[in-house]
Amino acid sequence: MSKFYGKIGYSITTETEPGIWEETVNERTYSGDVTKLTSRYQTSNQVNDNITINNIVSIVADPYASANFQHIKYVELWGTKWKVNSAEIEYPRIILTLGGMYNENAFGTT
Repeated sequence: MSKFYGKIGYSITTETEPGIWEETVNERTYSGDVTKLTSRYQTSNQVNDNITINNIVSIVADPYASANFQHIKYVELWGTKWKVNSAEIEYPRIILTLGGMYNENAFGTT
């Protein structure tokens, strides 16, 4: 098991004008543990295969994380942002299961 210290991105949809909703990403820094390290290549119709990780990151939750765990979109691990497939609360921790690479442009953020 290795230690984790990095950023977690929360995507919250807010109404900027009447009838106009935008996603804003809020990053916060957390510490915890990487409890599972696995990866696999997923074949596709593209030139290069996609890499998917099935890592599990356990973070020590603060009140913000506990109240907004359903908005967690990605974890920055080893310099790359990875999508969060699931978030499970095991107080005082939140267990995050990671998947493929997070594509910021796919969610309307920059």
